[in-house]
Amino acid sequence: MRIRTFGEPDRAAVISLWHRVGLTRPWNDPHRDIDRKLADSPWGLLVGEDGDRVIAAVMVGYDGHRGTVNYLAVDPAWRGRGAGSALMDHAEALLLERGCPKVNLQVRGDNAEVVAFYEQRGYRLEPASHAVTLALRLVEDGPQP
Repeated sequence: MRIRTFGEPDRAAVISLWHRVGLTRPWNDPHRDIDRKLADSPWGLLVGEDGDRVIAAVMVGYDGHRGTVNYLAVDPAWRGRGAGSALMDHAEALLLERGCPKVNLQVRGDNAEVVAFYEQRGYRLEPASHAVTLALRLVEDGPQP
């Protein structure tokens, strides 16, 4: 797998991948998410490809305090073959180059397979932080849950 920065010709393949692996939700427009990412930090939208086929993708961000990982997706046919780990290695290296001291990410609570993937990489729950996730929708992209 070759990892590179997203290009506009990748849009349909990335969104299709996100749909296939269940990352999209009706209230999050993936086209708008891509547009917002490209406007803010295009370096952080990455794709993994096999030949000319997109088989993996991830969004990476850094706000000067914490790095974030969102929308990590690997084509089901490529799971278990190191594509997700390679993409995360690349994402973590990009963050480290920018001086990022720590990466935060969110996983849906019922997604045990993905939680296990991140735990194998050394990610841990932080019960001592007493953090909770709060959100405020500033722009409505679609119907709300």
